[in-house]
Amino acid sequence: MTSETNQSEMFSAQVPRPLADRLRPESIAEVVGQDHLLSGNGPIGRMVSNGRLASMVLWGPPGCGKTTIARLLALETDLEFEPLSAVFSGVADLRKVFERATARRAGGKGTLLFIDEIHRFNRAQQDGFLPYVEDGTVTLIGATTENPSFEINAALLSRSQVFVLNRLDDVALEELLNRSEAIEDRTIPVDADARLSLKAMADGDGRYLLNLAEELFALDRDTVLDTAQLIETVQKRAPLYDKGQEGHYNLISALHKSLRGSDVDAALYWLARMLTGGEDPRFIARRLARAAVEDIGLADPQALPQALAAWEAYERIGSPEGELALAQCTIYLTSAPKSNAAYNAYGAAMRSARDTGSLMPPKHILNAPTGLMKDLGYGSGYEYDHNADEGFSGQDYFPDDIARQSFYQPVARGFEREISKRLEYWDKLRTERQSREPQS
Repeated sequence: MTSETNQSEMFSAQVPRPLADRLRPESIAEVVGQDHLLSGNGPIGRMVSNGRLASMVLWGPPGCGKTTIARLLALETDLEFEPLSAVFSGVADLRKVFERATARRAGGKGTLLFIDEIHRFNRAQQDGFLPYVEDGTVTLIGATTENPSFEINAALLSRSQVFVLNRLDDVALEELLNRSEAIEDRTIPVDADARLSLKAMADGDGRYLLNLAEELFALDRDTVLDTAQLIETVQKRAPLYDKGQEGHYNLISALHKSLRGSDVDAALYWLARMLTGGEDPRFIARRLARAAVEDIGLADPQALPQALAAWEAYERIGSPEGELALAQCTIYLTSAPKSNAAYNAYGAAMRSARDTGSLMPPKHILNAPTGLMKDLGYGSGYEYDHNADEGFSGQDYFPDDIARQSFYQPVARGFEREISKRLEYWDKLRTERQSREPQS
């Protein structure tokens, strides 16, 4: 070993390693969240036990352990690990790997070729793997976040097994946090609720969770963050407005709140104040459209068309006549029945989406355009509503891992009275359908 190599290793050893790298598992048993594949009864676990590894494609979201699993499989089956990224590698890199693998095979040593982001290789590049996979020169493990049915050659898929990795669930993420605390010899400086929020932010990505944890470990040791402080610490927020234009925002707020409060005269006054002050009428038109969906919604479904029509009328007519369209719209919206039920429903749905992350839709409502997707159960059990009694099957369309949610609560005003009747009817039919289903 040369002095340059010794010196390089000496200095590299002094470079701090990221927390995610320090916590990288050293055996298959230490990998979290993928027991369905890696346990003794799992398909990959059985391969390791038998000492015979087949070529495979690991399909899963970011941070679920695809690269780590490939590296450990090479270690536990005594194969030389040759990693490549399809983003940074080309034909020349592949040729060198195959040359080394061929030489190793002649000496009785096998090669595990790991291709990260394998879907990034084009069809011709993927075809180049086939002879080396077929004759056993390499055992191929491809990692992808994309559906292999669409992104990987059928010929290559037929010579590989596709394994679907899970996004990391709460149990797996908690285990990673526990390990990070053990290696740092301290707890993450957040309270119980913020710890839940921290895992929700990770959205099933273990690497991202550990990066967040590392950032938190770097804080003052006496600081314990609540959820609001956690969000403020790990996210940079853009300023909401230019404080130099405070009057501009004060007046639009006054117009909006007068409209929401159904005070037509006050709304017209603030509209006039803005226009005489030189406000851009397009800015006002935009706010009127926002108020139509935020404060009126489906209580009057004509509110949004009226707002958009006024906006378009101003664009076509121009000033000063076009301002009359904005005044007419202001009167219509202010006098309309009010409901923020759609606004609240959207907010509740967004909170639920953030909390539950990237849960898959239930398989019965997924399309299955490929054989692989059919084999995985996509589309199985779907009931076509138009063929059901009263055009309603009553099936559940939420993810399997969460209970049915109720976001939209219409008010008893305006057109939403009619919507309430419709929803009550569908709920009644849904309950009847579920009561007739056989109990598991």
